[in-house]
Amino acid sequence: MTISMIGIDHDRAPVDIRALFAFTRKNAGEAMERLKEMSSVQGCIILSTCNRLEIWASHEENQKLSLYRCLCGLKNIDDDSYENYFTVRQDKEAVEHLFYLAGGLKSQILGEDQILTQIKDALNLAREHFTTDGVLEVLFRMAVTAGKKIKTEVPLAHGNPSVIHQAVRKLEEQGYTMRGKVCMVIGNGEMGKVAAQTLRDAGADVTVTVRQYRSGMVSIPIGCSRIHYGERMKFLPLCDVVVSATASPNYTLREELFQDVKLTKPLLLLDLAVPRDIEPALGNKEEITLYDMDSFRSERFSPEAMESLEKAGAIVREQMEEFFQWLDGRDIIPRIQEIREDAVQDLNLRIEKILRNTPMEQNDRENLLKAVDTAAGKVVNKMIFGLRDSLNQEAFLDCVAGLEKLYEE
Repeated sequence: MTISMIGIDHDRAPVDIRALFAFTRKNAGEAMERLKEMSSVQGCIILSTCNRLEIWASHEENQKLSLYRCLCGLKNIDDDSYENYFTVRQDKEAVEHLFYLAGGLKSQILGEDQILTQIKDALNLAREHFTTDGVLEVLFRMAVTAGKKIKTEVPLAHGNPSVIHQAVRKLEEQGYTMRGKVCMVIGNGEMGKVAAQTLRDAGADVTVTVRQYRSGMVSIPIGCSRIHYGERMKFLPLCDVVVSATASPNYTLREELFQDVKLTKPLLLLDLAVPRDIEPALGNKEEITLYDMDSFRSERFSPEAMESLEKAGAIVREQMEEFFQWLDGRDIIPRIQEIREDAVQDLNLRIEKILRNTPMEQNDRENLLKAVDTAAGKVVNKMIFGLRDSLNQEAFLDCVAGLEKLYEE
């Protein structure tokens, strides 16, 4: 069994390139079902967030699988030039990547824990669409365990690490405070709620746009006001800051919508969506400053952060060893069963030669052979699993390979 993944993220591709390959929840489910229909794919999971897109697949070792071709087919993209933005990983390298990722060690903001929830959500979505298998199921569960352990034992992040927190902090370092500012947050999903609450905590006067759904009540963070999404452009001239964080495939703020809008003060636009919510051309207007998801990246780590990374790395290595012990054990059980069957058959043939010359009722002979068969199987199991418990993994696998050679034809 081989574990393969392909990924694109904020380190290798700008937001517009990432947006080409992003999936909504619904589209991800449909895409996984299409991938699972391929004969070579045993299981698959799609992880799609604002900062990254990853496709995971388990398949037989001797079957070649181009996940880039699969992805382009799903997205109806016929362009090899994008392939340079992607990273392909297999087996140990892929597992190590996922465990580091779950710990927030590969996030745009070191130590952020939203990715842990996103990994769990990706696994749950694959379960809902029946596209995961035993290997990916255990891999993602153990990655979540590693992420939780890192979060608990390693002081990577301080406070509430998220893009909006990073944005507020960076702006404050530049002398721009949110206190007393009039802010509008477009989008009332998870990211929108976090943004609204963060701005409110920073002292801003926050209004959230909502859409009227038939389901009735729509909750917003405490202390925030609300307006209908359709009223956003009327409210916008009153704002100092506008944050947009939706899952919409279309722009929430377009240049043409500003033709009849008169701005009397500087306007700060924060686009926290992938694909973009705010048309980039708006950043060219004199009175507007536009930031996107890639604007608040931190390139340097403090000595304390480097020390924490080393501690987190130790946890990752420990969890990886546990996973591969499980994986090797899963793959080796059929081999052990085959060795046991060969050894028992060998012993039975030798005993049958002896019993041919031994006076005995046929019924007694058959019962004796069954008893020997059972006892021999137990003895072989005891010997093999005794070796497993007393040797390291590499030495044990060498022993199994040696036993297999004994009965090769």
